[in-house]
Amino acid sequence: MLQVSVLREHTEAVLAGLTKKHYKTAEADVQAILTLDQRRKELQTTRDSAQAEANELARQIGGLMKAGDKAGAETLKARTAELKQHTKAADDELTQVEDALQQTLYKLPNLPHSSVPEGRAAQDNEVVREGGQKPELPADALPHWDLIRKYDIIDFELGNKISGAGFPVYKKQGARLQRALINFFLDEARDAGYDEVQPPILVNEASGYGTGQLPDKEGQMYHDAKDNLYLIPTSEVPITNLYRDEIVPVEQLPIRNTGYTPCFRREAGSWGADVRGLNRLHQFDKVEIVQITQPENSYAALDGMVAHIEGLLQKLELPYRILRLCGGDMGFTSALTFDLEVWSAAQGRWLEVSSASNFETYQANRLKLRYRGEGNKTQLLHTLNGSALALPRIVAALLENNQTPDGIQLPKVLHSYCGFEKIG
Repeated sequence: MLQVSVLREHTEAVLAGLTKKHYKTAEADVQAILTLDQRRKELQTTRDSAQAEANELARQIGGLMKAGDKAGAETLKARTAELKQHTKAADDELTQVEDALQQTLYKLPNLPHSSVPEGRAAQDNEVVREGGQKPELPADALPHWDLIRKYDIIDFELGNKISGAGFPVYKKQGARLQRALINFFLDEARDAGYDEVQPPILVNEASGYGTGQLPDKEGQMYHDAKDNLYLIPTSEVPITNLYRDEIVPVEQLPIRNTGYTPCFRREAGSWGADVRGLNRLHQFDKVEIVQITQPENSYAALDGMVAHIEGLLQKLELPYRILRLCGGDMGFTSALTFDLEVWSAAQGRWLEVSSASNFETYQANRLKLRYRGEGNKTQLLHTLNGSALALPRIVAALLENNQTPDGIQLPKVLHSYCGFEKIG
């Protein structure tokens, strides 16, 4: 959530940033926020003045009663009653204004970093670098949805029977490969200095608002209306919310956590060839890395996170590329995002497997996540997260890129984790 002080003091820069993100109602919403903020200040002043006068009258009433001036005391009591009515009216309107202000602030996305390129959609993203070697497959190479049927390692029909489309059943070597990848990613994160946590996969509404999934992504989240709980779309939500309403001692910074969870997304409106097989699921496994750091260190931290994810792809021997997302393709809460994609040889296209983002103070302002800086003054921290990694498309690329007539040869780094070197 953007800070009102930033909107007030840097209005033109805010409007330029919102325009870069192609936010359509920027001027109207910013003006509404500034108007509501001004009214909030006026009401607060009115309330404080009335309360101060009431306190002074109470002191005077006590003196008049001691002096035996009952009539004078009654006059002041009548004025005190009027002030109480004024204070209540101001309080009632203040509550309404503050709620409207908060809801309008929730609508505004984060402002993009100065390095974010202009653009509206994925084709406008900037390729930062590429790595690895694309494999040359024979003409009869199979896409992963045929490979998993051939080797009987993932069953979409069983998942559809049990739950519905987008909920696959992993079995045999497929289940072991899933577990191997999760353990590999967690071990690599631990070796990189991240502390492992195992968070809940159901979160409350406050957590959804804290990291910005609500109200922006409400339609994409599975919701239990009875208990008002949400299945997490990513473990970023519970892991970052561990520090909601906290003032973190500076000696504990940076906070570096990792966690594995299943993730759940409704993916409403998704169809076509691009969502076939493992390309887009309602339930999938992911290892996340999260950092909370002082503002001056956050972009160095983001570079380190991208390098860590890139290292995972190199160890998996997958061809990859790193993209800097343009303003129109960025997430709602992000100030700067790098996507990492792997080459899916049989499909002949790039698949996104990770996003690493710096949210600057946007989430921290919602979370009230602070530290004490110079002069012991509380300041907002910066939050960051990245997928390290999401499994389905990694599995798709591993299967397609490493297929041979004798089976699917897995990269060496996974041999000890899987307990086998080849699928088939």
